[in-house]
Amino acid sequence: MVQYTLAQSPEVVLPVRGKDSPKAREKAMDQLIELMDSGKLPTTLADGFDPQELIEVSEPQPTENVKQQEDAVVAAVQILNHLATLKMKMQDSREPALAAYQLVELLFTDEPMDEEQLAQLKDGFKALKSFAQTNLRYKEARSEAESARQVLDEALKP
Repeated sequence: MVQYTLAQSPEVVLPVRGKDSPKAREKAMDQLIELMDSGKLPTTLADGFDPQELIEVSEPQPTENVKQQEDAVVAAVQILNHLATLKMKMQDSREPALAAYQLVELLFTDEPMDEEQLAQLKDGFKALKSFAQTNLRYKEARSEAESARQVLDEALKP
């Protein structure tokens, strides 16, 4: 969408679909003529007004500082999303890992282990490893997320 205005009446904005082109300027001229015919144009235009005299109105671009702040907010949300994912994985793998860890305790006692306990232990190592790795990643992500939280706090202040 492109918008045009007049030097004589900058408050008048003529929106046209598409981008700036001779065809878009002609459509804006049609709108301008309609405004003039209906008496809604506060300025009278001299004869021979040309579509090239229309001034393209551009949307104000965010400053570099605002752009950096927006990028920081996006990054903060991604960090917090990652933290939430890790927390869910950690919570889901906690019980099987703790059950496997209880069997690990049997390795350090003089009590004999039966075949079923040994099989459960070997199966539980994967859950134990997964939980331990996720827990470490969660702790690391949590410390990173503190700064992300501060970025969001600052962005959400009125």
